Amino acid sequence: MIKVENLIKSYGKNEVLKGISFSVSKNEIFGLLGPNGAGKTTTMECMEGLRGFNSGNISIMGLNPDEAAKQKLIGIQLQSSSLPSNISVKDAMDLFCVWNNADSRYDLLEKFGLKNMSKKQYKTMSTGQKRRLHLALALACEPRIIFLDEPTAGLDVEARVALHQEIKNLKKKGATILLASHDMAEVEALCDRVAIIVNGKIKKIGSPSEIVSDVRRETLIKIKLSVMLKDLKLDQIELKDFKEGYYHFSTTNLLDGLSELLSCLKEDEIEILDLTVDKPTLEERFIEIAREGK
Repeated sequence: MIKVENLIKSYGKNEVLKGISFSVSKNEIFGLLGPNGAGKTTTMECMEGLRGFNSGNISIMGLNPDEAAKQKLIGIQLQSSSLPSNISVKDAMDLFCVWNNADSRYDLLEKFGLKNMSKKQYKTMSTGQKRRLHLALALACEPRIIFLDEPTAGLDVEARVALHQEIKNLKKKGATILLASHDMAEVEALCDRVAIIVNGKIKKIGSPSEIVSDVRRETLIKIKLSVMLKDLKLDQIELKDFKEGYYHFSTTNLLDGLSELLSCLKEDEIEILDLTVDKPTLEERFIEIAREGK
């Protein structure tokens, strides 16, 4: 659906994108992660046809970005955008949908908490309300490919949940989604694959679980038991500490280590009162990669 090849973009002597390449498959949610200034938004804007680039190639369903936009194949929610100050919420939805030869999607206004603001003028809306309206407009015509740049910034919990559910619904209906976000939990929950951009280059690409698997630390297991442990002979997991009633174990292989520990406890008929697993996170791996790229 999307193919980006050796994308280079400079502002004067400042080279912002230094040969970005990746592809996005049909019905995939693809995430772009990176520190501020890494090139996420510039990459998105080049793909959306909103910004020119120095060299490279971008294909959107076999078309260049301008052609894809003209054929209304893409929906866009920008990191920052604006509407005429006096336009009402209802009129904005009507205008966008008429332009795209579609029925007005008042259901989206309801999903994003804007149903009772249909007559409210854009200039009187809060930042969060404006953000929700921009999202509703981006999704209104159910485009084949959707670009979302920091979609939940400024949203309350209820609106975030509604947006995440709508993204999942669009995926079920066959949409392809490209998402740029700083919210690691959001990326892990929604994205099939992620590209981490640092200083204008892709440093890592893969599923969230694949990226997390490279975190350079062991998995930690805390367990509270009905009795005190005697000597354990374990190969795949190591006892590190005992604090506040919990045994602290570490392992480099969660499946093997936890299986070995549970087998030993079952054999000795020891009851487990509580157990938590502190796995490496996408945020930890992201920080590692960002530091490596400096």
